[in-house]
Amino acid sequence: MELYSDIKKVQQMVSNLHQQGETIGFVPTMGYLHEGHERLIQRARQENDYVILSIFVNPLQFGENEDLDHYPRDEKHDRAIAERNGVDMIFFPTVDTMYPNALSVEMTVTRRADVLCGRSRPGHFEGVVTVLAKLFNICRPTRAYFGMKDAQQIAVVDALIEDYNFPVKLVPVPTVREQDGLAKSSRNVNLTDKEREEAPAIQEALQKGREMVQQGIKNPLTIKNEIRKFLESKTHGKIDYIELLSYPKLQDVHHIEGQVILATAVYYEKARLIDNVVFDADGQLAYG
Repeated sequence: MELYSDIKKVQQMVSNLHQQGETIGFVPTMGYLHEGHERLIQRARQENDYVILSIFVNPLQFGENEDLDHYPRDEKHDRAIAERNGVDMIFFPTVDTMYPNALSVEMTVTRRADVLCGRSRPGHFEGVVTVLAKLFNICRPTRAYFGMKDAQQIAVVDALIEDYNFPVKLVPVPTVREQDGLAKSSRNVNLTDKEREEAPAIQEALQKGREMVQQGIKNPLTIKNEIRKFLESKTHGKIDYIELLSYPKLQDVHHIEGQVILATAVYYEKARLIDNVVFDADGQLAYG
């Protein structure tokens, strides 16, 4: 496994791979890798000749009230996980490497960003698309892998690739879950025992909504109201949002037709948990 922090060296390596006709799988991360990241790497390893993992805590996607300096980092741990899962190269740039000067051209996300988690994180997805545009140009991947746990991010990346004609195939990978259905997250360690006991109700509520669609209920408001009642009866967390939108366009729907996302976020004392399910008008899962 090779480690690079220099952009030009990565570009030269990538150019050589393309000349040899090799496919490149790319997994962009901010480090502190967990089982969800491992699943992305494993999928990339299965489907490509060469796998690049980037680790970069991107300051542009942190808001005023989000603590960039205290974002968890563990380089030794990350390198061990990457090597164990067959990563060929880790790209470890610094902030000065990625942003040596103030940006002369800034990217703005005009759709898909002002709903779900994006509503409470202004500027976040501008930071995401900016760093991904740079990473896609540096690493020139054949395929890029993202977890469905952050389905809104995937929707925004889908728009970035389509709007700017990046020759990259976006590969959504199903959310990795605990045995009781809770989506795996580094935030789960911040739950109290009682909160951890309650937290699987988040996925249960979403599945209840999907079952309503399977039963022929197509009114989003009816479904969201039932999910709210279920969550309020099963958890003590504060509901941030419950949304049912078209996917990946993330637009309001008044009647379920085509592919949709049902998503929620719940605040606990020291953790905010998000989860979602994506399915069609018959309630069939889009991502198993």
